[in-house]
Amino acid sequence: MNQPANGIAVMPTTPLKSDNGWPASKDPAEIGIKSYPVKGTKIKLRCAEKVAPLLTGFAAEFHEKIEPIDEGTLDDWGYCFRNIRNRERLSNHSSGTAIDLNATKHPLGAENTFTPEKTLLVLQLAAKYGLKSGITYKQRKDPMHFEICLTPKQAKERIIALGLEQ
Repeated sequence: MNQPANGIAVMPTTPLKSDNGWPASKDPAEIGIKSYPVKGTKIKLRCAEKVAPLLTGFAAEFHEKIEPIDEGTLDDWGYCFRNIRNRERLSNHSSGTAIDLNATKHPLGAENTFTPEKTLLVLQLAAKYGLKSGITYKQRKDPMHFEICLTPKQAKERIIALGLEQ
């Protein structure tokens, strides 16, 4: 994140945008990507500073209420500069506004990897944190995937409403 002399963070000026409209960059520092611990786990997720409380808060509740995310294979991640698979648009991972949890248990293209009860809870948690779940994708399901579906202003408001200010 750019830190001018007055100490107020400003949005980067990168012309690249991920699919959800957030600034994207090959240089993670340019868009404020850092590693953030997920409460109650041994893992950290790389994500954008402006949405870290939402993504890590969601991941912590997912770990607590859905299934552990820090056992077995390390298959949980966030920032990665790349296109959406088989598309010409930048993935939301490119802006640090998306995470994948338990990717080996919930692979791309798979359906019904959660029980119906857990599916409902996953969707409720995603909505709480202002996320869209890949479970809801129409064409190709992506049950490991969770992405911010808020503007920067809405994300800030959601963080405050949930008491997640850092």
